[in-house]
Amino acid sequence: MTLKILLPIDGTELSLHETRFALRLVHEGLAASFVLVNVQSPASFYEMVTARNNAQLIEQAAQEAGEDLLAPSAKLLQAAGVPFVTAVISGDPAQSLRELIREHGCDLVVMGSRALGPIRRVLEGGSTSFRLVEESPVPVLLVKPPQADDASEP
Repeated sequence: MTLKILLPIDGTELSLHETRFALRLVHEGLAASFVLVNVQSPASFYEMVTARNNAQLIEQAAQEAGEDLLAPSAKLLQAAGVPFVTAVISGDPAQSLRELIREHGCDLVVMGSRALGPIRRVLEGGSTSFRLVEESPVPVLLVKPPQADDASEP
């Protein structure tokens, strides 16, 4: 059986770390294919005004930005010969990811987790990873950020 794994990618180093982690699972024998996804924020009022309400122009810019952010992780999967598809969507990240899980029939989500401070957690309503852990219809595997090498240790 091959698992279909959703890999949310935001273009950060943590995204590449989660992709490498997922590839380690495959190299250890997990049969998997991936759905790489980038969630773009909906257009702001400023973007709509400067684009003169040209929705197609705004969508095209968001699509291109998302594809650029997905490219490094896609290259890693392609080099490893692992099957994947990509998607660029917009909207509330946790809600959009839940919809994509159902749409693609994903069995698992592998995503990075970075700790938000208590103030940001309250102001932002929790991180996307925390919300997805709570609301996802499938298991969510959180990948912690890599530990920085401490050069001061002997």
